[in-house]
Amino acid sequence: MRLSEMKPELLSRDQITSLLFDGLDDDGKNGDCILVFGARSLLRVEKASELYSAKRAPTILVSGSGARWGNEEIPEAIWMRDQLIERGIPADDILLELKAENTTENVIASMMVLQQKFGLHAIKRLLIVSSPFHMKRCLLSLKTYMPDGIEYTLCADNRKVGQRTNWWTDPDEKAYVLKEVTSINKYAKLGILLDEEM
Repeated sequence: MRLSEMKPELLSRDQITSLLFDGLDDDGKNGDCILVFGARSLLRVEKASELYSAKRAPTILVSGSGARWGNEEIPEAIWMRDQLIERGIPADDILLELKAENTTENVIASMMVLQQKFGLHAIKRLLIVSSPFHMKRCLLSLKTYMPDGIEYTLCADNRKVGQRTNWWTDPDEKAYVLKEVTSINKYAKLGILLDEEM
């Protein structure tokens, strides 16, 4: 069954877990850049900082405007950059993408930043940081829009609840997961995401 053909309301907990979490573990490989999908999330900042400090990649690209939430606050990317600098990451090693308002735009707008900094042809691997439930959609978006030659290492944040073994135990995490399955189904139907086999 393809993603566009699934009926989210009929999926079992095991099917949902398999869809959103299977095969999305950190493979331990190093990359050319850490790409952090937009959110005002200390968990994502901490994960990016951990990867950088472990010398897994020499640069961090933070993406996101936050405008979709109608915030008058500073953009998500600026907020994340400031948090990274507070944790000792050199400002020169942080790239900003300030236009994206959703996951698709995180990828498309980040492509221009990466092209201008490195040239997309020079990038072999990106380390991807987001929340555990969001990693599948991140990967699908990257595979849909990024050049084929780039590989990805998926580095979900380290939240205690919201992982493959316990996402259903917390009402908020469960809501995020169920919404994510519906979004993947919807965007695959619309052609916004690659319509893979489940």
